[in-house]
Amino acid sequence: MLVDLPGHGRHAGDTDPDHFTLEAVLESIGDASGGEPIDLVGYSMGGRLALAYAVAHPEAVRTLVLESASPGLATPEEREQRRASDEALARSLEAQGIEAFVDQWERLALFESQQSLPEHVRAAQRGRRELNDPASLSASLRGLGTGSLPSYWPALASLSMPVLVLTGELDGKFASIARDMAARIPSSRLGVVPGAGHAVHLERPDAWLSAVLDFLPT
Repeated sequence: MLVDLPGHGRHAGDTDPDHFTLEAVLESIGDASGGEPIDLVGYSMGGRLALAYAVAHPEAVRTLVLESASPGLATPEEREQRRASDEALARSLEAQGIEAFVDQWERLALFESQQSLPEHVRAAQRGRRELNDPASLSASLRGLGTGSLPSYWPALASLSMPVLVLTGELDGKFASIARDMAARIPSSRLGVVPGAGHAVHLERPDAWLSAVLDFLPT
């Protein structure tokens, strides 16, 4: 199954603030599962929300894959600073539009490794990014940004399901976070994909698929 986050995929164009809450997202994951234990895979923000679901409903998650994900910011001060930063980004997005936002997004150091991808892959990725609705992305930044969610660092030690913590070798910040997460999760496996940055599934799809399929139960 695929779960589209608010403002993404089938929910593109959604701006209802009630949908852009942690509670609403966790409910949507539970509804999509049909009540059966699931193998949950999440990337970046999706990984943070997948982790949130696993913490809230450990009995509902058979295995968990976290790709380039973070448990959040540790202190209230850090979260407040991030909320202010995300609010400024949301206002800029609303004022300047999606193309200017994508230009700025693709210049982030986080995605520098994607410059080595073939031109047609980068063009396709940019096309997908430009399909996003500015109002929806702004709502996502405000309601589901890192600063709006709690820190899950203290909860990592309580996870009982097998967890694959997957990161790209070239993604220095999140590779460090991944190692720290894996050290705290009892039944974890750390996967570091050579030659990949933040979007492991995009930059090294074969290696990503191999790592995930090797981890998931047959």
